Formats: sequence, structure tokens, C-alpha cells
Amino acid sequence: MSRYEDLTSELLMGMRLYGVKYQRIALHAPFGLQYEHAPGRAQLHFVGHGSLLVRSASGTIYKLQAGDALLIPHGKTHALISSEDVICEPITTFNSKPICGSVCAIDDSNESCTNNADVILFSACMAFELGGMQPLVHTMPDVMLVSTLLAQYPEIKPILDAMERETRQRKAGFAGILSRLADVVAAQIVRGWVENGCGKGSGLVQALRDPRLSQAMAAMHRAPGENWTVERLARESGSSRSVFAARFQNATGMTPLRYLTELRMRLAVERIVNEGEAVESVAFHLGYGSLAAFSRAFKRIVGTPPGALRAARETL
Repeated sequence: MSRYEDLTSELLMGMRLYGVKYQRIALHAPFGLQYEHAPGRAQLHFVGHGSLLVRSASGTIYKLQAGDALLIPHGKTHALISSEDVICEPITTFNSKPICGSVCAIDDSNESCTNNADVILFSACMAFELGGMQPLVHTMPDVMLVSTLLAQYPEIKPILDAMERETRQRKAGFAGILSRLADVVAAQIVRGWVENGCGKGSGLVQALRDPRLSQAMAAMHRAPGENWTVERLARESGSSRSVFAARFQNATGMTPLRYLTELRMRLAVERIVNEGEAVESVAFHLGYGSLAAFSRAFKRIVGTPPGALRAARETL
């Protein structure tokens, strides 16, 4: 494993999915399901039986067979269709029945005959946190196919096979098992894309591939609450202050301290919203000497005061 892969794997250790809602969908041709734009939410579709077409927001058509999975990371408008000329209806208009926990079932027929459906798929709508790699989210392609990863990551195939069996057979506890397997597949798709260089188009990837810059970036991610200065980070990289600052900005498009502040605020949002940590505690652990200084930085980067974010979480 290369140094780049070591570092990206380390920075992805904080990756997690949350707010996930699952659907087991049985369809009878002809069908057309329209998914509207859901900002901040990714959509995973896995085909357990049959085949269908996916029409992306750009109009590109993808064909999925049983055992295929596809991730739409930005939650853009898309449609699941049996043919290109079919009329689509919003997914929200289909009758949804709870199976267990966060898993629901949709059957487009008037009868309970999902075993006779032309297509059976399992879908997951989720948000995801990439830990130290969160800035890469906006650089992801509109559509990510698991099939492009199978040659490099053969361990995904048994997971897909297990999902196919669980989707079709509906044995006791299948919904809970499927939800966990779907989480793993989504995480594998994202991790594979990151480890393969993110399409070579990210400044963050360029920085991570630079041995000197990656040393400093790793130091910030491992100890975001440290009192980092440009001088200290330059020493971590083995460069002079001026050379380090220039190389960092050329690679990432921002100064080292701006990068550190954005990293801290991403971590702060996760700790406040997802972990329920007190704002004062978050400010202390991220290196701020006063709550006022933390609040100013948080509002500047996130756009809302940390207290408002905390209050919104408590009303959920």
C-alpha cells in the first residue's frame, strides 16, 4: 500500500452514514419512479432481481442487472424506469408500508405478490460524513457504479451476492441485514473512489500525494485542537514557512490556517449534531480559548451560530 493510500485510509476512518432510510421496492413493468432533488442526501439503489434503467439528472441512461448497485452522492433528480419512453410518477406517491425500524416496503401492484415482481430492489437514502475527507464530497461524480470497483475490490462481490439473496428470499430479519449490507456497499463505493484518486481532479488529493504537504495535513487531522501556526506546520512538512504556505495554497486553493478552521468546523458540526456534545466542550477540544472566538469562527464558516444548531438538534 502506498503512502497516499495509507493516509487516505487513515483520514477516512471517520467515515459514517447517518439518517438512513431504506426501502424494499417491488415493481411490475411498465414502471417509472421519479426521485426529486434531495440536497445533502445520497441515494443508493441495489437490484436484487430483474433489470431496470436509471436515468440521471443529465439524461444519461444506466442499465442495472440483478446484483448491481449505484450511488447518487449528491441526491440529484433521477428516475428508475423499465424503458426510456415510460411515464414517471414521484416515488412519494407510492404506498409505503413499514417492515421494521427504518425499512419500508413499496409494491406497485394492488396485490401482495412481490415474489412475482419483474424487478425487486433495495434503496437507501442517507447523508454521509467522510471524516477528514469531507471536502471531497462536492467533487464526486453525479453517479457512481459499484461495477467499476469489482476488479480492484473483489471482496465487494460476496456482499452483493448476500444482498441479492436477502432481497429475494425475505427470510426472518432480512430487512435489518439488508440495511447493514447496504451501508457497507455505500461506504465501499465512496472509499474506492477516494483511494483511486477521486478522478484526479481534487486539490486535496494533489496535496495528499505531495509527501511534504501530506505530513502537515495528517498532523492537523490527528490533532485539530493543537495550537497550529504556519511555522509549526511548515516544520512538520520539512519546508520553510514561505515555501510550505505557497505549495499548500497552490494545491488546495486555501491557506493552511483556513483549511484548519474548516476542518475544525466540520468536526464541530459532527460533534454537536450527531454526538450531542455541548458547545462549550466542543470549543475546548478544538483548541479555542473562549466560546466567543469559537462561535465567531463557527458562524463565519457554517453560516449559523453553534447554539442554534444545538437547539435545532434538541427539537428533533
